[in-house]
Amino acid sequence: MISRFYRRAAVIEERGEDYFIPAHPEPRAQSPGFMQVVLGARYSLIDNWISDHYRTCVDEFRILRRQVVLVNAPEHIKHVLVTCNSNYERKSPQMRRALAPLLGDGLFISDGETWKTRRPIVADIVHKRRMPEFAPVMEHAASALADAWAELPAGTEFDLTGEMAQLTAQIVARSVFGQQIGAAAAAQVVDGFSAYQGSVDSFNLGYFLGADAGWPLRLTRRRETAIRMVHSVVESAINAHLSGDGDAGSMIDLLIRRKGAAAADLDLTALRNEAATIFMAGHETTAATLTWVFYLVANAPWIERRLHAELAQVCGPRAPGLADLPRLPWCRAVIQEALRLYPPVPLLPRQALAPDTIAHVRVEKDALVMIAPWLLHRARDLWDRPNHFLPERFVSGPRMSAFAYIPFSVGPRICAGMNFGQDEAALCLAILAQRFRVVPREGYRVEPACRLTLRPANGLPVSVVARKAAA
Repeated sequence: MISRFYRRAAVIEERGEDYFIPAHPEPRAQSPGFMQVVLGARYSLIDNWISDHYRTCVDEFRILRRQVVLVNAPEHIKHVLVTCNSNYERKSPQMRRALAPLLGDGLFISDGETWKTRRPIVADIVHKRRMPEFAPVMEHAASALADAWAELPAGTEFDLTGEMAQLTAQIVARSVFGQQIGAAAAAQVVDGFSAYQGSVDSFNLGYFLGADAGWPLRLTRRRETAIRMVHSVVESAINAHLSGDGDAGSMIDLLIRRKGAAAADLDLTALRNEAATIFMAGHETTAATLTWVFYLVANAPWIERRLHAELAQVCGPRAPGLADLPRLPWCRAVIQEALRLYPPVPLLPRQALAPDTIAHVRVEKDALVMIAPWLLHRARDLWDRPNHFLPERFVSGPRMSAFAYIPFSVGPRICAGMNFGQDEAALCLAILAQRFRVVPREGYRVEPACRLTLRPANGLPVSVVARKAAA
């Protein structure tokens, strides 16, 4: 249906000897009609934005009976996510509808007392001070993948999206559940998440017709199978911990030991929901980020050379480790620029609990308030050459407002695992880039698409070329 009735946006990608404009959908010249909105939401949530929205603005429009307010200016984003956060705490019914069958009342979509009670517990477990405990898992998994790449016959092609998903799944699975979880179990969770994401759409007709909670998601056999794939692994790991067979120091172990702390009633279902949420956030978003990072670096050889030179100067022939990250500013900048161009969660929808005024717009109760890092990070009046890949902007460029760069959201609901994810991505990049160049298939056109997260629509076929060890 989509290919017949939906006109997809053209994908722009340009390169020269010293510049690279990575793949992005061409902005629409005019607002799409209702059918384009519906079909576009089923294909990708970043395709239908118009050119005027790629600048700082506050705009409103209606989809059937629902007011939609786009907030794309730093000072007004602060109003929504910080100053008046209590009015915009609730995630949109569409997001809750899409994720609730899989994540239940997990931290990502919960609000109110559930969120207030659990947020400090989860935030403490993934706090940056715990990175030395989890870094060895990251270093071991990335080094093991590099060893596996070294055994591949020259020119072997594989899908980088899937490869990065398997890498980050092993890291987060062992961090969350302990070292005893096997690769097959981690892969089952990855496959379950992927199947579930592919089966849900992000447009709820009932919501735009006026039903404030939207129409419930129909649990098809495909969706139920995907949910069982995830829940069975998570519940099995939790039960092992509850019976005393789990690894001390894993995130699940820390959650269980906090059972009852801060009045948190973490029964088996609550533990499963929080563990599944941490797994999804830690695996899916970092895998997507690493895929985009290697795509960007491969198409900007001058950046790749600077990255390799930095790794050689800091680490020499030994593998990079967590202690090296403060001395790898280009490695960190590449990650930050990839998160600017391809924020893993490119839309942050909220529901207005009460009427409000944002700039010149009178916000109705139950309006859909949309903050879009995808648009904000490419606003032509905020960023120099917003569609170019320029990691140097995070090394020596002007310091941007905290509300102009929000790949992990901002305010009270900023991603609790932000530091975990950034350090994980930087470590994996450093370890793999030290030993290999990643080479995309010649002539392949990458197509960014978002259903729940932002990833290449049809994967990214690549091969790897071994580098000589640094002296």
